[in-house]
Amino acid sequence: MDEEYDVIVLGTGLKECILSGLLSVDGLKVLHMDRNDYYGGESTSLNLIQLWKRFRGNDKPPAHLGSSRDYNVDMIPKFMMANGTLVRVLIHTDVTKYLYFKAVDGGYVFNKGKVHKVPATDMEALKSPLMGIFEKRRARKFFIYVQDYEENDPKTHEGMDLTRVTTRELIAKYGLDDNTVDFIGHALALHRDDRYLDEPALDTVKRMKLYAESLARFQGGSPYIYPLYGLAELPQAFARLSAVYGGTYMLNKPECKVEFDEQGKVVGVTSEGETARCKKVVCDPSYLPNKVKIFVVYQLVYWESWWYLFCCSYSHNVAPKGKFIAFVSTEAETDQPEIELKPGIDLLGPVDEIFFDIYDRYEPVNEPSLDNCFISASYDATTHFESTVMDVLNMYTMITGKVLDLSVDLSAASAAEE
Repeated sequence: MDEEYDVIVLGTGLKECILSGLLSVDGLKVLHMDRNDYYGGESTSLNLIQLWKRFRGNDKPPAHLGSSRDYNVDMIPKFMMANGTLVRVLIHTDVTKYLYFKAVDGGYVFNKGKVHKVPATDMEALKSPLMGIFEKRRARKFFIYVQDYEENDPKTHEGMDLTRVTTRELIAKYGLDDNTVDFIGHALALHRDDRYLDEPALDTVKRMKLYAESLARFQGGSPYIYPLYGLAELPQAFARLSAVYGGTYMLNKPECKVEFDEQGKVVGVTSEGETARCKKVVCDPSYLPNKVKIFVVYQLVYWESWWYLFCCSYSHNVAPKGKFIAFVSTEAETDQPEIELKPGIDLLGPVDEIFFDIYDRYEPVNEPSLDNCFISASYDATTHFESTVMDVLNMYTMITGKVLDLSVDLSAASAAEE
């Protein structure tokens, strides 16, 4: 360990492992350390014994649930957009050869006490029970505009500059009602709050196009894919990539104290009395708590109604046959998750076991150009990894001064067949 590295990465969460892989491919000398004895950090997947140890202490899982090894329970439940940025990173790095994926069967929205398929195209809008007949016609026109929109082709813009026109103004042109706007903004564009309505419409249109293109990708019932054996497969796959390109891994390393010089620049990391020297440190917020702050959620009235529910099972190799793992998540406004998540939990019906977890989200407040510390933000409550990977790509550019070229052939990745 007593060597000099270009970069030391602390924590084996997905963000840190993607960066470790990318930087190793770039030819940098990388040391990757974690205080835990397993990969994944916050984004790990646990078997039953590990799950019970984390939430129930010394209790043992009940026998009727089956073998502990048959379970892989994600701690940060998310799916992947089939045409999304994470898939592009996987193809760009050739990490797809370490992983197998399966399309997720459906994407739905809960509205007025009922569950409905999310309409993503003009034809689905015409069939959706979410809207009345006149609203369907208006929504169809809006969906056609979005489907035909090409950022580099002004003929498709209908005279609107979406870098200036707000989403609220764009939607007003089509006269859509509040319910339609709600499911477009949160179930299709997958925004976490309503601030998008007063921001340039281009981002929302791009998000809607990503949803529709991802939905069409594998002809499934949803835009999502998911790795077999759980999300912890993702950081492990990028760790393999880093190792192939010379990266060094050390798990179960206690403390991992980041060392600084008199000017406040990072000079190394000390663990168990040994110090590895480095030029830069990449880490999750837990390794440099004095350089992060708690992310504050905007307290908005509508927020209570937006939570995300995921379900996966034996078909994704995360549970035995006949068992299903469901997740309900949201941005918490109180310290009573049982109450905030109740509408989603009530949809599940009878449940064998239930666990509640609540955690603070952190974001960095340091200036990387001054201390050479590059700290990832905590994972958000969204259904997918798009915001996660954008954080990674921004960090990659700050570290290397380069923009990662993700113009790849998306057909290089495929989802497993039944």
